[in-house]
Amino acid sequence: MSDFLSDVNGYIWSNALVFLCLAAGVFFSIRTRLVQVRMFVEMIRLMFKGERSPSGVSSFQALSISLAGRVGTGNIAGVATAIAFGGPGALFWMWVVAFLGASTSYVECTLGQIYKGHDPITGEYRGGPAYYFSRAFAHTKAAPFFRVYGLIFAAVTVLACGLLLPSVQSNSMAVALNNAWGLSEWVVAVASVIVLAFVIIGGVKRIANFASIVVPFMAIVYIGLALIIVVTNASAVPEVFRVVFSSAFGIDSAFGAIIGTAIMWGVKRGIYSNEAGQGTGPHAAAAAEVSHPTKQGLVQAFAVYIDTLFVCSATGFLILSTGAYRVFEGESSSGAILADGGALPADVEVGPTFVQTGFDTLWSGAGSSFVAISLLFFCLTTIIAYYYMAETNLRFLMGKSATLYIKPLRSTLGSNITMLLQTLILVSVVIGAVSTATDAWTLGDIGVGLMAWLNIVGIIILQQPAFAALRDYERQKKQGIDPIFDPIALGIPNATFWELRDPKTGKEREPVGSV
Repeated sequence: MSDFLSDVNGYIWSNALVFLCLAAGVFFSIRTRLVQVRMFVEMIRLMFKGERSPSGVSSFQALSISLAGRVGTGNIAGVATAIAFGGPGALFWMWVVAFLGASTSYVECTLGQIYKGHDPITGEYRGGPAYYFSRAFAHTKAAPFFRVYGLIFAAVTVLACGLLLPSVQSNSMAVALNNAWGLSEWVVAVASVIVLAFVIIGGVKRIANFASIVVPFMAIVYIGLALIIVVTNASAVPEVFRVVFSSAFGIDSAFGAIIGTAIMWGVKRGIYSNEAGQGTGPHAAAAAEVSHPTKQGLVQAFAVYIDTLFVCSATGFLILSTGAYRVFEGESSSGAILADGGALPADVEVGPTFVQTGFDTLWSGAGSSFVAISLLFFCLTTIIAYYYMAETNLRFLMGKSATLYIKPLRSTLGSNITMLLQTLILVSVVIGAVSTATDAWTLGDIGVGLMAWLNIVGIIILQQPAFAALRDYERQKKQGIDPIFDPIALGIPNATFWELRDPKTGKEREPVGSV
């Protein structure tokens, strides 16, 4: 089975997907006139603006939900894996993916806001790729095709976020806790299930409240302590920069002269970490209460910077500056060792142990515990975000039956299906905790790859509304007014949620509709 999954992953994560991710980032950067650079200050300003409503969360809470999904094991174990199999140069390509991916994230998250709607049961905002694929072309002859395309994406997302991706998070969490305190994988699995069950049953509001407290705090603490270690090893920083850039372009023979390996692992782990183009960000973006879709699109673009340029970079520099790395030939730790930083024990599994060893160089014995605690919170919040995305797409797949079954009679089919999804994701957490790291990461890569293929191809086709919204936002800003979105004036059809709002006030003109 492991060989079969590896073959499937190889087909999905071929050079074609790597090229698609990079090309899409370049294309969107050009089309938005480098929005990720021009509007950097605006991104930060908007992060703390916006208001909550009975239907939506604040911009910061939506950002926190998004970061809960982005900041996880990919920022710790993922960076270690990228360096182990792609060399230090993989870190450079993670930066490239983040810079280009910020524009991709703007496009997909703005589309998520434009085509969002109300949950027919809770009244909360719902949206994402499945929604914008099916709605944007509803007035055209291609409507049936894109309706099916949306359904396929929704089904893949339920599979990926409900089954494939949670196992990676729980696996890294179990490995880290076992290294730190010797906790059994089964103890970690059971404890995680109890905590997750309490949060995910509470809905998007509880998820948002939990994420907005935990994620920023842990990210700041983690980055801060990682930087302390990097500063302590300041003399090694120039060499770290040299080796990152030289191996990124295949110049440093110590790490292999094949540039494609560094690019492949940098792009793969970069997208796994920051999720730009994967289609997860639009779900959180759609939940925000804003007066213009571009506002949340810009905020979500900044989330890519936080994830990769801040958290992943802190991890990468920590590993490299302390010598807590080992680079292998091929894609497993059974390959020949190309380079060894010298700080790792002889037989160590690729993953969070790299980071734990790096912390231990300064705080002997404390590093393992700190990384274990960091992963505990990062991974739990990521799994919670996965559930939110899976549930959103389950609602889409159920369509009108959600109203027919769940709202009137919560004990009937609809409620049972939701409970089945909750059970599925909890079972995935258990399986991941007791599985090998290789199998868990392979499953996760398959889930990320499938979603990325569908979403990036789709938003390349459906790009125009996001650019029209950006131009409209900039025009209103130049006039000195707080932008309010009017899709009818911009010629954007099928943005039903916004059509029902007064373009002068931004308030709803009619009763809440349904998704």
